[in-house]
Amino acid sequence: MTAARIDVHQHLVPRDYADWLRTKGVVAPGGRELPDWSPDSALALMDRYSIATAILSLSTPGTHLGDAAEARGWARRVNETGADLVRAHPDRFGLFATVPLPDVAGSVEEIAHAYDELNADGVVLLANAHGRYLGDAAFDPVMAELDRRAAVVLVHPSELPGPAVAGIPPFAADFLLDTARAATNLVLRGVLRRYPNIRFILSHAGGFVPYASHRIAAAITAETGRNALEILEELSGFYFDTALSGSPAALPSLLAFARPGHVLFGSDWPFAPELGVAYFTGQFDAYPGLDETGRAAINRGNALELFPRLAKGARQ
Repeated sequence: MTAARIDVHQHLVPRDYADWLRTKGVVAPGGRELPDWSPDSALALMDRYSIATAILSLSTPGTHLGDAAEARGWARRVNETGADLVRAHPDRFGLFATVPLPDVAGSVEEIAHAYDELNADGVVLLANAHGRYLGDAAFDPVMAELDRRAAVVLVHPSELPGPAVAGIPPFAADFLLDTARAATNLVLRGVLRRYPNIRFILSHAGGFVPYASHRIAAAITAETGRNALEILEELSGFYFDTALSGSPAALPSLLAFARPGHVLFGSDWPFAPELGVAYFTGQFDAYPGLDETGRAAINRGNALELFPRLAKGARQ
């Protein structure tokens, strides 16, 4: 039996939220139809794949579809739903609270509510909010609040600020570029140095970051004059999840690049259907480049460093 996993990339899709998205014409965010989701179906999936605890997050498009007041209301509503679920199953679920970016004031307010009232485990931020990427100076008040809270932040991709290519759904390639753009911009704009208490998790093994890290570092060096080795050190200091990335093609680059202790298990369920969870989890479990100690660290141990409350609560 595989060690009980902590899944840092699993989504909640409350029915009322999904119904609201459909009224706005959002039926397949990222190229995937809105899935049916319930706490019971999540728990059943988790039991089948030895997932002790899932830190739940809202996926793209978040809550800001153009109306800031509406976005604030839905962010609060979804976060309250997630917090209720954690209270009901504290050993099985955690919560990355959502915020209504690009509404900065509303996001700072929601972060405070999430931590002070809901005991959230962290925050999820979309890589870009209506075309404005993480690292944008306008978002500095949000970063300052996250830094003050020593927050764990899941960076989740969204659709690129440009037209999709026919036949290529955004989740297949655009999402990887979106994450890489956000990570590059966070380093380029000095966010990691100015707000060192934030722990960022990059979805899907960081998109293109591990594979293209030296190329990214060269570009940032050319732009800023900073030392390329220092830039590579910052890039490798992100955390990375294995969602849709537990393959023998992706893992070698990820494990060669990420700092020790910075790779975490992720499933991406339910936007990744169970067939995808089974495939990538099975590939990860069978990957010969990891010994059992290394596999257990990714499955569970590394996440406990970020979420120490789970050390006692998560099932063995």
